[in-house]
Parts: sequence; structure tokens; C-alpha cells
Amino acid sequence: MLSSKFVHRWDQEEIMDDLNFAGEEMDQALRELETINKWLGGNAVTLSGLNKLKQSFPEKHAFSLVDMGCGGGDMLRLIADWGRKKKLQLKLTGVDANPYIIEYARKNTKTYPEIDYQVANVFDKDLQIQPFDVVTSTLFTHHFSQSQLSVLIPNWIDQASMGVVLNDLHRHWLAYYSIIGITKIMSKSHMVKNDGPISVLRAFSKQDLEQLLVAHNINHYMLHWRWAFRWLLVIPSC
Repeated sequence: MLSSKFVHRWDQEEIMDDLNFAGEEMDQALRELETINKWLGGNAVTLSGLNKLKQSFPEKHAFSLVDMGCGGGDMLRLIADWGRKKKLQLKLTGVDANPYIIEYARKNTKTYPEIDYQVANVFDKDLQIQPFDVVTSTLFTHHFSQSQLSVLIPNWIDQASMGVVLNDLHRHWLAYYSIIGITKIMSKSHMVKNDGPISVLRAFSKQDLEQLLVAHNINHYMLHWRWAFRWLLVIPSC
């Protein structure tokens, strides 16, 4: 039955989950992911979440932001441009557990002095106690199980004095078969062709996210569906 494939989140690992994955194949994948996300408009979802969060803190013109699972740094570059346009003083930090990806991101954002990076696992205690004003993640939370997210999301809320902005995929049959077609046409990367469909199967229904929030008594949040098959979750701290 077609629908049964999408009832529950899958736990199959992606190639991207291998922290030793590096080299030209990784470079190719990061370049393609940036292009695909830009073409599908997915990165704009995070910026719209930041705009919503900023409305709760209109007096804040300088703040720190950490992007968990920052990948190649393209989202941080867009956030920096967003901040410059709004004349905000931002201190941006990208976190990824793969040191090769961090080096790629440094090169990718070398003209942005407001961006710095840390090689760290998101479960590292030293990272989890660091305070930030805003925590963001884009296409990252689907890499974790519900039990792992039950640790990460409450901790991110505790770390963030302003709030949390999460942007991730909607698990849906049309998104699944669409990404198979898109990567077949647009991608030369085995990793992108492999990981794209798996990412959708590991992604979220609205119920998945709401159950996670309810379980931790998180009642003050905004959850919106956005094109193309994205969930935007904004959790203000106030």
C-alpha cells in the first residue's frame, strides 16, 4: 500500500551521516544541495522564521545566533545578508561534527567576518552549555530519532534567550517521488541521489512535531507548512 511507506519516520542512515565522508564527492554534494535548496525556496523558510522571531524582540538589534548542523555555510551566509539588510549586529556560529564540512564552510563564507565555526557534535556537553540568543537548524533535525530530539530541542530552547527556529522536511509521498525525479535530472552526486529520498522518509508529519512539543510542555510556538514540503517551527523564549 502506497501510504504505509510514509506513516512513520524511517531510521535509515544517510551517507551524510558518516562523519569521515570528505573530498570532492562531498564538495559536489554540498554545491548541489545549495543549488537545490535555493531553487526550491527552502532556505527562505528559515529567514521567514527569523523575521517572525524578531517581531517578538523588536528592541534587539544585536544578537548571537548558532546554526546547528550548518553544512556548507550557505544558510549562514543568507542569515548574514538578512542581518546586514536589516542593519543588525549579528554574531553567527556554525556547528557541524564533520571537520571537512567546517573547512568547506569557512571557505564558502570567507567574506563574512561575522561568521565563525565550531567542530562539535550537538550532544557534546561543552556545546550544550553555551548560551546564544537564537538557535536555528535547517534540514538537520530529521537526522535524529524522536528520542534524540527529545533531548536536543529542549536543550536548544534552554540555550536560546530569544528562541529557536527549525526548518525541516514534511514526510509526504509527493515530496518523496519529486525529489527522486529532481535529483535524477539535476544531480551528478551519488550522495545527493541516495540521501534526498531517505531524508524525506526520515522527515516529519505535523503530528510527529506536535507530539514532541506536547511531551515537553512546549505550548508557545508557531508551526507552519511552507513550500516546498517544509515545516517551519518557531519557538519564542518569551
